[in-house]
Amino acid sequence: MNTEPRNAELEHEVAASRAWADGRTIFIELHDHRIIGFPANRFQRLRDASDKELEEVSVEVNGYALRWENLDEDLTVNGILAGHFQLPPETEETTP
Repeated sequence: MNTEPRNAELEHEVAASRAWADGRTIFIELHDHRIIGFPANRFQRLRDASDKELEEVSVEVNGYALRWENLDEDLTVNGILAGHFQLPPETEETTP
């Protein structure tokens, strides 16, 4: 049985300090200075977006979410870190 208060969980969640796109890859710098990246093609709206649209990413909700206003897309940092992607990775067979 977990006796820690729910707020203790939030203290262990990882937050982003900045985010950017480099080509078709989205990068997140976390508050602990780790940098992670993921392919835009793992989310439908990002997959269909132009490179310019991908560059318009912002960090929201005190670092717990990424937002693309023009695409109406929001992703949580913890979801990305947990590998909760919307689409499977592309392979040579699935690449158009």
